[in-house]
Amino acid sequence: MKKIVLQKGKEKSLQRFHPWVFSGAIHKSDHFLNEGEIVEVLDYNGNYIATGHYHNNSIAVRVFSFQQVEPDLAFWKMKIGNAISYRKLLGFFDNLQTNMFRLINGEGDDLPGLIVDWFDGVVVIQFHSVGMYLLKDIIVSVLQDLLEGKLKAIYNKSATTLPDIKGVSVEDEVLFGNFDEVIVKENGNSFYIDILKGQKTGFFIDQRENRALVGEYAKGKKVLNLFCYTGGFSIYALANGAKEVHSVDISKKATDILRANTALIPDVEKKHEIFTDNVFDYLENIPADYYDLIVLDPPAFAKHHKVKEQGIKGYRNINRKAMEKIKKGGLLFTFSCSQAISKDDFQTLLFSSAVMEGKSVKVMKQLQQAVDHPVNIYHPEGNYLKGFMLHIS
Repeated sequence: MKKIVLQKGKEKSLQRFHPWVFSGAIHKSDHFLNEGEIVEVLDYNGNYIATGHYHNNSIAVRVFSFQQVEPDLAFWKMKIGNAISYRKLLGFFDNLQTNMFRLINGEGDDLPGLIVDWFDGVVVIQFHSVGMYLLKDIIVSVLQDLLEGKLKAIYNKSATTLPDIKGVSVEDEVLFGNFDEVIVKENGNSFYIDILKGQKTGFFIDQRENRALVGEYAKGKKVLNLFCYTGGFSIYALANGAKEVHSVDISKKATDILRANTALIPDVEKKHEIFTDNVFDYLENIPADYYDLIVLDPPAFAKHHKVKEQGIKGYRNINRKAMEKIKKGGLLFTFSCSQAISKDDFQTLLFSSAVMEGKSVKVMKQLQQAVDHPVNIYHPEGNYLKGFMLHIS
C-alpha cells in the first residue's frame, strides 16, 4: 500500500478523527499515485495515522479507517453492515408507514464518498469519490448479501456526481434486478419517485421529520410551498387538513410529478394550486398577508466557499421577501442545504432579514436533517441541512 507523509504538525486534525486530508497538508508521497487509490497516511516522523482513498484535488485523502487494516471484502462488509444495523436500530426495515430512507450517508457512516438510498427495496447508489466508485462491484455484492430477501434492484446514479475519470465512462445504470414505477410511503403519505430523472437519488429524504412538523401546523392554514420540487411539504400539509396549499417550482418536470402525488390523496385537488414559475417572481407579485405558513426550501445557493457571500445574499433576499409577504403571526419554515454556509451564518442572515423588514421574529425550533442522515461528531461539515421554524409578527 502506498504512503502519504504529512507536514510537521498537520496530523492534529486526523488525531481528532476528522476524515479529510487536505492537499496543503502533504509533505511527500510515493510516486505515481492513481486517482482513487488506497493509501496509508503517516505523520512527519513516519508513524501510521489513517487509511483512505487518494484523490487529486483539495481533499487529497478521504479517510475510511483510523486503524491499520487490510481493506478486503470482509472489511467492507463490516463497514456497510454497521450502516445497515444503524437503520435497523431505528426501525426502518419494519416500518409499514415509511419505506424510504437513507441507507449509507458518506462520512456519517464512516464511508466517505458513498451515498445509498432505499426506496421500498430499490436501492439507489451515488458515488461521490473515485475511490468508492472503484469498489462498485464489491459494494453491490455486499448489499446483495446483507439485504438478501429485501432487495429488488440496485441502480447506480453517479454520472453527474463523480469527477472525470481518465479512460472511464460513467453511466447511470441498473446494477442488479429491475424496477418500473416506484411508489413509496413516508409517514403514511404516498409519493412517486422518479429515480431515473429526479434530483439527487430521486427524493429529498433528509427533510422527512421537517415535513412532518409542517404537517402538524398546517391544519386550517393557507400554505405556500416555495421551491416545492415534487411537493413533499405540500402533500403533508394537504394530508393534515390545510385550508389551501400553493406550490411553486420552476421545473415543469417536478410540478408534473407533484400533480401525480396530489392525485394519491382523495378529495384535495380543489385545495391545491400548482405554479410552474420562478419563485422570486412569484413572491414579488403576490399580495401581502395572504399566507399563514410559508415553506422556503431552496437549492444550495452556495455549493462551495468561493461563492459563499453570493449565496448569503441570495438567502437573505428570499427570506426578506417571505417575511414581507407572510401574514402577521404566520409561520416561516426556512432552510439552507449549502455546506459552505454554517448554522451561525444562516441565523445571522435571518437576523439581518428580520431587521431590514422591521419584523418581530421568534425562533420556535432549530431544524436539521433526518436521523437516517447521521453526522459524524468528528466531521461537523456533515451537518449540512440548517433550518428554522420562525414566528413572524
